[in-house]
Amino acid sequence: MAATAPTVLATSIGFDSRGRGPTDWAPGPVFDLAFQLAGDPVRPRICHLATATGDDPARVAGFYGAFAGRDVAVSHLSLFPMPTVADVRAHLLAQDVVWVGGGSVANLLAVWRVHGLDEVFREVWQAGVVLGGVSAGSLCWHVGGTTDSFGPDLRPVTDGLGLLPFSNSVHHDSEPRRRPLYQRLVADGTLPAGHATDDGVGLVYRGTDLVEAVADRPGAAAYRVEPGPDGTAVETRVAPRRLR
Repeated sequence: MAATAPTVLATSIGFDSRGRGPTDWAPGPVFDLAFQLAGDPVRPRICHLATATGDDPARVAGFYGAFAGRDVAVSHLSLFPMPTVADVRAHLLAQDVVWVGGGSVANLLAVWRVHGLDEVFREVWQAGVVLGGVSAGSLCWHVGGTTDSFGPDLRPVTDGLGLLPFSNSVHHDSEPRRRPLYQRLVADGTLPAGHATDDGVGLVYRGTDLVEAVADRPGAAAYRVEPGPDGTAVETRVAPRRLR
């Protein structure tokens, strides 16, 4: 099965921790949503990319462990030191959902381009595979956003894949420097208008239209940020639907 339109689920939502280790994860309701967006396959196929953390084996293992005991076909695509599947394009096209983890979005984009994944992902998106992810895995589908990829001081990244013609900001409520920098970059035209997410919030795009925001916790929200008068930015709250 496939999504009925090209679909992106761009989030600041990670796994739920079971509390027994840093990568002892449980999948939250955002993954049930991803499978629903993919057409509710009987045994959904999900591929994890941990490129943004250099294909950290612990994170890859944590992803498999999170779905242990569930009727989900889990795979991963690592690119270090070489791709772990013989035909990257065919493998990604065979998925229902692709989930991209957080980390360095600048490094992720550079490595993906070396392997031609910038072009592959556009085809995968158009074929109805749901493209999802958290943090760097949210930013990458947009034109750009704010990142700590270059050091502790946040900087703009402007060379995202651009499947979505908007900018994106993540962790809007938990990292105090994100919001003012993102507003400034949108106000001065460094970044186009876009959307931001508090922790626990995701954005669902059908084609290039934002159709809803979702949240796995109370009190969190999404935001539309666009240029305003006199070199300012206007931020408008978008109330999310609560996931159960």
